[in-house]
Amino acid sequence: MAPQVSFVGAGPGAADLITVRGARLLRHADVIIYAGSLVDLQLVKRYAVTADIYDSAGMTLSEVITVMMDSIASGKSVVRLHTGDPAIYGAIQEQMEALDRMGVEYQVVPGVTSAFAAAAALKQELTLPEVSQTVIFTRVEGRTPVPEREQLGQIARLGATMVIYLSVGMIEKVVAQLLEGAYTPETPAAIVCRASWEDEQIIQGTLADIADLVRQAGIDRQALIVVGDVLAARREGLKAKSLLYDGGFAHGYRGVVA
Repeated sequence: MAPQVSFVGAGPGAADLITVRGARLLRHADVIIYAGSLVDLQLVKRYAVTADIYDSAGMTLSEVITVMMDSIASGKSVVRLHTGDPAIYGAIQEQMEALDRMGVEYQVVPGVTSAFAAAAALKQELTLPEVSQTVIFTRVEGRTPVPEREQLGQIARLGATMVIYLSVGMIEKVVAQLLEGAYTPETPAAIVCRASWEDEQIIQGTLADIADLVRQAGIDRQALIVVGDVLAARREGLKAKSLLYDGGFAHGYRGVVA
């Protein structure tokens, strides 16, 4: 059976960063329920010219499901449009479980999460040889609890590249917990606010001063915190480079270059 509902990742913000598949589904949808607090309405209107549009910012889960079911009963196709990628803080699990209970077919279409838009804005690779081969996506505990084993101070012990969502409004708490781990006041940190939007804003510093810089800029939402030694690699020069394109490194597609 063809999916009756499509959960689509809108990407990080810029209208042309939605996937080709996501844009196609928007063009052909009869009903669109979009996360209006995070997804630009102009993105929706760019691709969905004739659809009925609902802003879920002020809706409850029950209301969202009711719109879906009423639309399906009328033979209409539905796109549930989420910011970034639906799998990262997308709150789609409870929606899918409700559709499962009602026997409704659906699909999930991935999108570009804001972490990658932030890395692009910084012109920074997040994984570098002998610096960090691990990237952690996380958040600090606020109104939404975090499991004890995933408290920021615990996972900061790894010292890996970290991208922290939904936490810039608690930047002092974030810094304090990061310093409980392997990071130091000199560890590079960056804030990317509204990555890929026209009013994108970037702040760079260290854990010693990033909280003050954030407060001075008046940033309290829609921003990612990026932390790790990879951010200093361009300034300090790479100690080790990837073997992938090294002339002395052979692999299945290339022998050693003399």
